[in-house]
Parts: sequence; C-alpha cells; structure tokens
Amino acid sequence: MAQQFIKNIDHAKVLELESLVEYQKGQVVSRTLAQGKPLSITLFAFDEGEEISSHSAGGDAMVYILDGEAEITIGEEKFKLTKGETIVMPAGIPHALLALKKFKMLLIVVFNLQG
Repeated sequence: MAQQFIKNIDHAKVLELESLVEYQKGQVVSRTLAQGKPLSITLFAFDEGEEISSHSAGGDAMVYILDGEAEITIGEEKFKLTKGETIVMPAGIPHALLALKKFKMLLIVVFNLQG
C-alpha cells in the first residue's frame, strides 16, 4: 500500500467533514488529519462555552466553520463566525477561540519552511 500523508480518514471515499468529529459535553474534541513541517490539518468540535485560550502559532492558521457559532479573537479584535465562514489567524499574533454555541471547525496551519 502507498504511504498515506492524510491520516485518520478514509481515502477514495466521499465524506462529509462535519460528521468526522462529534460533540462531547464539556469538551473540545479534535481529530488530526495531517501533521508535518509544512502544514497541519485538524478537525475540532467545541461544546458550547468551551475555549482555547490565547496563544500564538508559528504559522498562519486558517479556520473554516463547519457548524455552529464561534468567537475568534486575533490580537485585540473579536470576530463572530458561523457555518461557512473562514478567517486567517496570522503567524505570531495571539489568538483565542470560544464556542458561543457548540461549533465544529477545520483548522489548517501553514508553516514557513524557509526560516
């Protein structure tokens, strides 16, 4: 079998991303699909009120909301996102995520391999 670069997901099969991670009461659930030097791809499900506190990343982090409603803070600015919306959290800028309502997201982080 050929090497798989995307893991924890069926290959050569039509899937609905939103169904690949389930809500759990009082938790943030994640499912890593790819992790490496150039990028990481992770699905998340946040129960209402759950959060990831302020931190910064070494790469640009793009969030795509699959379901629900989130508040994303980038630096000092707050953004409210709902299903179908996306935002990029720039590398090195503190950011945080809060579930205003339970929500699911696809997170893609792209790292700079030059420096």
